[in-house]
Amino acid sequence: MRSSKGVAAGLAALSLLLALPTAAAGNGADQAEKIRRLDIMLMVTGLRCRTTADNFQSDYGRFTRAHLGTLNAASDSLKADLSRRFGAAGANRALDRLSTQMANQYGQGHPWLNCGQLKQVARSLADMRGSAPLVEAADALLERGPQRLAWLRK
Repeated sequence: MRSSKGVAAGLAALSLLLALPTAAAGNGADQAEKIRRLDIMLMVTGLRCRTTADNFQSDYGRFTRAHLGTLNAASDSLKADLSRRFGAAGANRALDRLSTQMANQYGQGHPWLNCGQLKQVARSLADMRGSAPLVEAADALLERGPQRLAWLRK
């Protein structure tokens, strides 16, 4: 069972980590996909959590408004990469498939974060600026797995 004190401390630590300037690894298409995946995960899990005490729809809305330029640039970059690989018509189909796969992956919720934790993540990310914190958050929340976020179990 996670204590709320431990979760709050962990999320604060994540916020501090994400606030540090880092060089995001990977090429532009990799970063764009990570940002797109993070956005879709927050959107889908936000919809799942909207009927709970930890409804974070307004926090997700703040996140999307704060990062609209970055989210749109990531989507455009991803689509451009897919266009180079599959042509214009193929890119639209590939992007639709990819977005559907991402949404389906989180349709049953996040693998290890609950609604309260996701609410804190969305709130923290809404206050950050630039693409680097979003790429770092995607790495921490989507790629590394719970073993890299041991502080959430405290």
